[in-house]
Amino acid sequence: MRLNVNKLLHTPGAGQDFHFQLDLRELEFGGMHPISRPVAVDGRVENRAGVLTCSLQASTVLASVCDRCLDAFDEEKTVSYSCVLAEERQSEDNEDIVLLEHDEVDLSELARSAFILGMDTKTLCSPDCKGLCGGCGVNLNREACRCKKQIDPRLAALAKLLDKDGAAD
Repeated sequence: MRLNVNKLLHTPGAGQDFHFQLDLRELEFGGMHPISRPVAVDGRVENRAGVLTCSLQASTVLASVCDRCLDAFDEEKTVSYSCVLAEERQSEDNEDIVLLEHDEVDLSELARSAFILGMDTKTLCSPDCKGLCGGCGVNLNREACRCKKQIDPRLAALAKLLDKDGAAD
């Protein structure tokens, strides 16, 4: 979605809201396509004392897989982004300035970039996910580990003594 901001550029205090949907189903993250629903983008471009600002939020529900327990789950994802829109860049240092092309800004590209950069590198079904047991592979969120407790080899002789004393009682 391209938005012409010519009227906003020269009118301090003016603003324009926008809403559109973005299809990002083709994007691949970690070998999966987690974005199966449209991404809703809401935002506003406004002239604040002669400076044109753009703020947006992009949100959808992702089809995710937990990195610890491998369970599939749906995750709400919202990414916020804001920048300054300008006709020319005063210095190369500020990356939060987006240049206008013929008084237009490509809001779809801004939202797409913000959403991609906002994707998590690690997904968890819950912050306290216990994951899978390294020995038996059981999901520790649902059931207890089935592994037989291994005795530290340095303490094996002591364990045998304790077993003999326990049997003598």
